[in-house]
Amino acid sequence: MRKIVIIGNGIAGVTAARHIRKHSDDAITLISAETDHFFSRTALMYIYMGHMKYQHTKPYEDFFWEKNKINLLRDYVEEIDFAQKQLKLSKSESMHYDVLILAVGSKPNKFGWPGQELKAVQGLYSFQDLETMEEYTPGTRHAVIVGGGLIGIEMAEMFHSRHIEVTMLVRESSFWSNVLPPEESAMVNRQIKKNGIKLQLESEIEEIIDDGNGRAGAVKLKGGAIIDCQFVGLTVGVSPNTGFLKNTDLELGRGIKVNEYFETNQPEVYAIGDCAEFLEAPAADRKNIEQVWYTGRMHGETVAQTICGNKTAYQPGIWFNSAKFIDIEYQTYGQVANKPDENTEEHFYWEHKSGEKSIRLVFHKENKTLKGVNLMGVRYRHEVCDKMIRDKWPMKKVFTHLKAANFDPEFFKKHEAELIQMYNERYPEEAIKPRKLLGIFSR
Repeated sequence: MRKIVIIGNGIAGVTAARHIRKHSDDAITLISAETDHFFSRTALMYIYMGHMKYQHTKPYEDFFWEKNKINLLRDYVEEIDFAQKQLKLSKSESMHYDVLILAVGSKPNKFGWPGQELKAVQGLYSFQDLETMEEYTPGTRHAVIVGGGLIGIEMAEMFHSRHIEVTMLVRESSFWSNVLPPEESAMVNRQIKKNGIKLQLESEIEEIIDDGNGRAGAVKLKGGAIIDCQFVGLTVGVSPNTGFLKNTDLELGRGIKVNEYFETNQPEVYAIGDCAEFLEAPAADRKNIEQVWYTGRMHGETVAQTICGNKTAYQPGIWFNSAKFIDIEYQTYGQVANKPDENTEEHFYWEHKSGEKSIRLVFHKENKTLKGVNLMGVRYRHEVCDKMIRDKWPMKKVFTHLKAANFDPEFFKKHEAELIQMYNERYPEEAIKPRKLLGIFSR
């Protein structure tokens, strides 16, 4: 019987443990210093906002782990001796492993700003981050959020729910403009301002100023402006949590270098989730580091197959992501660039007159097949969008079956007819007649 040790109890590490248990009787130990049990990291904001309690965020009952013979150890790994296959722990005795899975996640980026180590200056990644937000909330009248990504808007909404004034500082000229096309980015700008959150674009901090007691008291911007605040959220992205692995024989880049089987350069050592960096991108349209919940789950499932004797290369499939910008739900499938390329792509973009809903369909100009989908305030079925892109549906077929993709509740107004009208006006010779609008599995 092998001893399999997994460091990290996020979605990647826990999924690996579950699937190894399905396929083997090996001893499994899951180590984490964060919490006793696995919880949904994406639900942290809802605990703070009072919509959920911590126990509601645990997908499995506490007895699940013992029942499935997965040993949980609340501890911190300080050092790894890869030659001797030994882990040095903070509180427990050193531990031997036969197989090691590194699922150590990410940490919030810091860029050397003076004052970034003050109290009430932090990101939002761990359960401990949630606890310190709660600790500093009573003394916070104004929070400044640095960065224009998904964690930043979550943190802004959290403070706003407690009636705390919030200012978001975004370096770019529009929110998340390195990901969203201009129209969708502008929609999020409006949504932020509509909800009473201050949005300062093209703004960068130079320094975080001490209040005299070791806590944040203000931020100084490049240009000299000073904003008084009692909390500074640093949400300018995350990076792989590999600091404790430096000066070892493990090959590192920005993350832990792995091949398509999640194998590192050390025997019987694997890396998955946010901390893994592929030697080669897993697909032409994917990045070497994937820091999304669902890809972490796929990493865990895939590495479990290999460890249990069925060597399996990672196949990422069609890109997908979703988020929520206060009241606007966002979904994206396939490839939708922030700067549309008119030479190689054809875009159909529809926006509701309210400015709070939009649908964007992107097609390859050369062969007219679907390339990507962006949705704001409208929900489409994952399996339908995935099938359309994966099977390279041509433009007319996509529009003919578009109604089947919509997954909004029964009494929500549907808007696909307006998109089809756009298509018919652009391609009158290929116009779709109303009677030919089909369900996804119609023939």
